[in-house]
Amino acid sequence: MDLKKFIRDIPDFPKPGILFRDITPLLKDPKAFASCIEQMSEIARSHTPTVITAIESRGFLFAVPIAMQLGLPFIPIRKPGKLPYKSIAVEYSLEYGSGKLEMHEDGVHKDDRVIIVDDLLATGGTARGAATLVENVGATVAGFIFAIELGFLKGRDILKGYPVDCLITYD
Repeated sequence: MDLKKFIRDIPDFPKPGILFRDITPLLKDPKAFASCIEQMSEIARSHTPTVITAIESRGFLFAVPIAMQLGLPFIPIRKPGKLPYKSIAVEYSLEYGSGKLEMHEDGVHKDDRVIIVDDLLATGGTARGAATLVENVGATVAGFIFAIELGFLKGRDILKGYPVDCLITYD
């Protein structure tokens, strides 16, 4: 199934000059979304993970069904102050500033092989921050899976050394 036809272009959002790639039509179509999840699940399976994790919040939409299909735990990676239990954090660099991510301290363990899922790969800063968080507890990042990649932003460059898979790429 050609998933690209289920991505809507929104010009000048969130500000003039930006072309936003909207996943809402993909989520709205049960067959297209099921195909997307199946494709992402097959990619994940090939990396033999023990845990599926995702970056808040749209990454959750894809990662939870993948984890369910593979019979694996799902562990959320969230913005600061959103997790109710003891958490670990990482600060990471973005193109124009910095960010911070958190995960429960018992979310992943030293022997885990973790797949990190998100809806979109842009510059890669947030994805790299998630990898650092996972690696700080001694776990292995088995790979990244994204529904969409904005190839012209070169996010793969910051993720060199990791398997990176994307279903839809815009160059």
